Amino acid sequence: IIMNILIAGTNGFIGRNLKDHFEKKKVKINTPKRDELNLLNSGEVSNYIKENNFDIVIHSCVTLTSIEQNLKMYFNLEKLSQSFGKLICIGSGAEFDVKNYIPKMNEDYFDKHVPSKDDIYGFSKYEIAKDILKKKRNIFNLRVFGIFGKYEDYRRRLISNNICKLLRGENIVLNKNGCFDYMYVNDFSKIIEIFIKNEPKYSTYNTCTGNVIEFLSIAKIINQIDGRNKAIEIKHEGINPEYSGDNSRFINEFGPMNLTSLQDAIKELYEWYKHHSKLKFDDKLFDTWIKN
Repeated sequence: IIMNILIAGTNGFIGRNLKDHFEKKKVKINTPKRDELNLLNSGEVSNYIKENNFDIVIHSCVTLTSIEQNLKMYFNLEKLSQSFGKLICIGSGAEFDVKNYIPKMNEDYFDKHVPSKDDIYGFSKYEIAKDILKKKRNIFNLRVFGIFGKYEDYRRRLISNNICKLLRGENIVLNKNGCFDYMYVNDFSKIIEIFIKNEPKYSTYNTCTGNVIEFLSIAKIINQIDGRNKAIEIKHEGINPEYSGDNSRFINEFGPMNLTSLQDAIKELYEWYKHHSKLKFDDKLFDTWIKN
């Protein structure tokens, strides 16, 4: 039996990587664009879901401009939970509130602080996470922290931004040093597979590496891979609060993850930008984000 999977949000960074991942598997994947499935239209969503009999729905759609739209997209799927096997939502450490991060936040830290409504992304993810926790059902929240890989917005994402800067012949630039728990998006795709194949005990999991690395150390890895030994500039002194998660719940249930080393992941990404991204590393590179 071939599994039938809907991936909503393949215009975005994570969704597009999931599409690439599952295209190589023996599954049927559906990746409708907005004109084929408007998640804001309740009737359209209902018809689409009921017609297709999905085993898995992966929800990775998000807008940075409207809490109302983010919640509407989620609830239009949530209310149809009897019509599919599982709904897997991509959550975020931003649910914990950016002003109150502490190192290695675990699942029980959720709802200790509520993100401001000014943080459209964080507050939307928080409200969705809260609903998923209300009652145990076939809906799961996979909370990601620092996630990186191809297709991300290289104008503002630290790893891709500095790879592109080097490929343009510039120095590496860090706004301020900090510590993140960074996961390679290819590893996250494998975690999604684990949740598809198993019946998880909980409705929410931190899906992170459990390891922390300084931005400065990342900059040195990128520099070493590039091989030209460019300068590393740090604009502001000090260090940002650590952004990291505790993944014990996941490890205790599913066992340790076989993760790509950060060095190998960054090397793969560097090679992708250099040889496969089709970007022109010229003075217009950062003017607009080219969704290559």
